[in-house]
Amino acid sequence: MLADDRPGNVVQALGVAEALAEPFRVRELRYDRRAGWHNALKGASLLGVAASSCAALVPPWPDLVIGAGRRTAPVGRWIKRRSGCRLLQLMDPGWPGRGDFDLIAVPRHDEMPDRPNVFRTLGSCHRAVPAVLAAEGAKWAERLAHLPRPYLMVVVGGSTKERAFGPDFGRQLIAGVAALHRAMGGSILLTTSRRTSPELADCLIAALPQPHYFFRWRKDAENPYLGFLALANGIVVTGDSMNMCSEACANEGPVYIFSPPGLVKGKHARLHAALFAEGYARPLGAETAPWTHRPLNAAADVAKEIRTRGLL
Repeated sequence: MLADDRPGNVVQALGVAEALAEPFRVRELRYDRRAGWHNALKGASLLGVAASSCAALVPPWPDLVIGAGRRTAPVGRWIKRRSGCRLLQLMDPGWPGRGDFDLIAVPRHDEMPDRPNVFRTLGSCHRAVPAVLAAEGAKWAERLAHLPRPYLMVVVGGSTKERAFGPDFGRQLIAGVAALHRAMGGSILLTTSRRTSPELADCLIAALPQPHYFFRWRKDAENPYLGFLALANGIVVTGDSMNMCSEACANEGPVYIFSPPGLVKGKHARLHAALFAEGYARPLGAETAPWTHRPLNAAADVAKEIRTRGLL
């Protein structure tokens, strides 16, 4: 498995590797100043990959290489030309070289054109599979035992390149969470993320109803995210992250997406609409009556497709 320097890509690739339930190795890719070159210039090569990462790309070669994101695509194609391995790419690898991939798994919201090697998923691949959730849930159950049930999980993202997520949105979010909390009872489990600004986190903690457990994301801290996801009886997720929305739907309970006007557009909005239409989620504030749905797991769907096509 090829792991680049973008956590969202790595999580997706790990999710598929773990869903296959086969031995695998992770090769971390670090980049040099040529990393930003277009893939048309890189071709099937290691251009842009730091020397330390290149040194680890040696035989014995794997039967299947999994990559996610466009910067891993030239590396995967380079390995395939030397080894004859099968090649899986998560998300569109871009032009040129799409035909070199045995399978390209893309979320429907990306609207990639049809090709024989394209497989579409609802939502993004993730690691929130039953075995992982069971282990993380067991780890956190005792730590949260002092808080009354049911648990309402709140997952907060932050600003994107296209849209700012500041305290004004934060206050709207907490108002919706508070209304849902009054209907559900129990406790709130809130976790921020690496994109949550300090100002937004401060706003949230100042207004969050009790009782609650508030986790302020830090790179060096043990993250309760998957434990919260396993134990939650309902989830509120901010719509700025397609990965987080997809992961939330791995829980079988109610999922409410916070996406007020001005927070997202384009493919984020398309994903929300698909999750609403297929019964996985509802807009925050639309209603509070609980419901259930089957777990959403695109990684398991991709793993099944790999085996169906005889790629492993």
